[in-house]
This record gives sequence, C-alpha cells and structure tokens, in this order.
Amino acid sequence: MSFIDRLAATLTPDASDEARKESRAAFERQAASEPLLRIIVDQHKEIEAAFAKAHAARDSQAATAAVEELAHLLTGHSMAEEAVIYPDIASHDSKTHAGMAYEEHAMAKMQLARLRDLDHNNAEWREVLEHLEGAVQQHVHQEEGTWLPALAANLPAGRKDVLATRFLDEYRRYMEGEAHRPTMQQPGSSTFA
Repeated sequence: MSFIDRLAATLTPDASDEARKESRAAFERQAASEPLLRIIVDQHKEIEAAFAKAHAARDSQAATAAVEELAHLLTGHSMAEEAVIYPDIASHDSKTHAGMAYEEHAMAKMQLARLRDLDHNNAEWREVLEHLEGAVQQHVHQEEGTWLPALAANLPAGRKDVLATRFLDEYRRYMEGEAHRPTMQQPGSSTFA
C-alpha cells in the first residue's frame, strides 16, 4: 500500500459492504427520476460485472480479455465523468470532492496499466485486481452516497438534461473509438489539419 493509499484510507476509511448497499439503494431510488444518475449507476453496475468476470477468469486468455473489457469500461466512464460531471461538482458542490475524484481516477488508471502488464498466473495480478476493485468500490460509494446526489440537488432540470446528453456523448465517443483528434500536417507546418 502506497503512502497515498494509506493517507486516503485514514482520511476516508473504506465503507462496509452494508454501507455501500444502503448508498446504492438510496441512489437507485433517486436515479429513478434522474436520467443522468440512471446512466451513471448503470455504468457502475457494468464495471462491477467486469470485475466479476476478471475474478472468474481461469486462464490467461480469459483474464486478458476480462481485464481489457474492464479497462475499456472504466476508462470510458472515467473520461466522461472527468469531462462532464466533475467540473459541475467543482462549480456547484465541492472543489475538494472534484479534486479527489480526478485523483482517484488517475490512480485507477495507473493500477489498470499495472494489471495489464502482469501475468494472470502471478499472485501479484490478483492482489492488484483486488486493490483496484476496492478503490473503485470506495470511489463509487462516495459518488453515489454524497457527491452525485448533492450535484443533482443543486442543478436545475435543464442543466441535468444537458449533462446527461454530454455524458453519453463523451462515453460513446471513447467506447466507439470516435475520439476527434486534430492531425498534424507535414513536418514544419504550424497548423493542424
């Protein structure tokens, strides 16, 4: 466990399974009338299912496929949150929560990169998978328990609709590989194509 992990555990101890279930149930009730929250909780469930697949993998090929699926889902979800949700959390609720969320996403991406480099038969693979899953569970608990309900309470309905549309656009852009990137012209050119 790194220094940052130990510090985070001290400042925000991991929630119990029961606390996470209670937060999820309350969030699901709120998400029933909030399309933006419904999108996010559905993606959280997809990510949880991807972790279960990775845990169930019995050979290297299945483990590699499961980790790639997990990485794709987690990265697409995190990029959409970072581009659309966290700026509004910073503006309408808490810059501290938004900063923590960006930091947690960065740490998860580093753990994913590490997991992808490890052999499924290595004991460290399972350790990294479990550490990543625990960190994601805690992050989801914070989002569903306080950060996103507070955001939804502070936003007008029209803004929520805009965010839901933009969130799905960002997510789909990543998931479908449609990222729009400028391409450089020939070397020596000072403009983008």
